[in-house]
Amino acid sequence: MFCPLFKNVNVSRGLVYHYYSTPAEAGKPVLLFLHGFPSTSYDWRHQIAFFQDQGYGLIVPDMLGYGGTAKPVDPHFYASSLISRDMVDLLDAENVDEAIVIGHDWGSKIVGRLANYFPERFYAFAFLSLSYFSPAVLESSFVELNNITKQAIGYEIFGYWGFFSADGADQIIENNLDSFFDILFTANRIQTITNFAPLGALQAWLEANSTTETGDFITPAERAIQIDAMRSEGMRAPLCWYEIVTSTIERDDDQGIPQENLTIKKPVFFGAALEDYVCVAAIEITTILQTSENVTTIHQYDSGHWVQLEAKDQVNSDLLTWIEGL
Repeated sequence: MFCPLFKNVNVSRGLVYHYYSTPAEAGKPVLLFLHGFPSTSYDWRHQIAFFQDQGYGLIVPDMLGYGGTAKPVDPHFYASSLISRDMVDLLDAENVDEAIVIGHDWGSKIVGRLANYFPERFYAFAFLSLSYFSPAVLESSFVELNNITKQAIGYEIFGYWGFFSADGADQIIENNLDSFFDILFTANRIQTITNFAPLGALQAWLEANSTTETGDFITPAERAIQIDAMRSEGMRAPLCWYEIVTSTIERDDDQGIPQENLTIKKPVFFGAALEDYVCVAAIEITTILQTSENVTTIHQYDSGHWVQLEAKDQVNSDLLTWIEGL
């Protein structure tokens, strides 16, 4: 029987998820790939081609708020416990009892929450750029987090969260999509420190409609696809991923994590991006080592934030070696 690669499924809370799916060859596990902001499953195009050729099963959803998936604009829908349940519903829809989950950016946050809430459904957990997003991170307020990081490294790592959580941010981004894309995928990674992360910097960049050269890991055709998606789908729903961490929604939701699951006990892979100035490699490596009992592999890449695009061949090779060794 013909099995379509793209599917839609209603998860248990009534939301539609759009995802890419291929079955595994005999003896191969299923890989669940979770993207972050402001993207879609398209972020994993290089990994899909590589691991599909290797015979692995794939489930690659557009996460909530993106692509063909539902786009509620109430941030409460984006609580990590709820999205974690959605991911398990996708496994159930594909009759997958246990998988390996791989995430990037906010997708990595959900990888961590799957380890917290549903460790029995996964063989292992892989994080790219952002490591385990511990509930302890949000014990400090948004203001405190920015004060702490500015004192420690000279700028507010999380300053842009405030803009993304503010009323009207979606319209500012949508009115300046080329400028937004340029700074997100900049070839000059140091610009993250000056024009993206600090308080007020990103809004000022966008309102000036500033531009810069983007990295050569994005082709003009890929850029057009991604900008068209942001333009047609809008930015209001994706920004909910930030509203939950600058409000108390995520902090309150995390209270439901079983204490015995706060430390990850199954195998962990972490791919650090050495020139990511938001997900700072030294901080992320320290975090994953402190919160995981079985860190089997840490790799460091000469890459900015988009490590699965910038260092695609090495990331694919390293993930494959790790998976084959589980």
